[in-house]
Amino acid sequence: MAQTQKDRDQATAERRNKAGEVELRHRVRPGILTILAELMEWGEHTERTECLQTLRLNVHALGRERAAALLQPPRHEIRISPTVARQLYQQGAEQAGRLDRQEQ
Repeated sequence: MAQTQKDRDQATAERRNKAGEVELRHRVRPGILTILAELMEWGEHTERTECLQTLRLNVHALGRERAAALLQPPRHEIRISPTVARQLYQQGAEQAGRLDRQEQ
């Protein structure tokens, strides 16, 4: 006799629990999806989960020190041009002058 959908779902859940399987989910923005699509193309993966699993395994295989460099989030360096710095200084000096005049 064929199993019902409920019976199949329960059997699947039991197998996953027995194997210690845990579902991981997270939301991403379009830029991350674009990057993932490129990685999938480069690695000739057809499934997102397959690509992500392979990435995790390969990064882990690098070892602590080499993987740590890859796991650092990208940081943007903020550079203030001399012109902007001068404008900020001038505006700050003007505001300080206004505050001084108000206190008198």
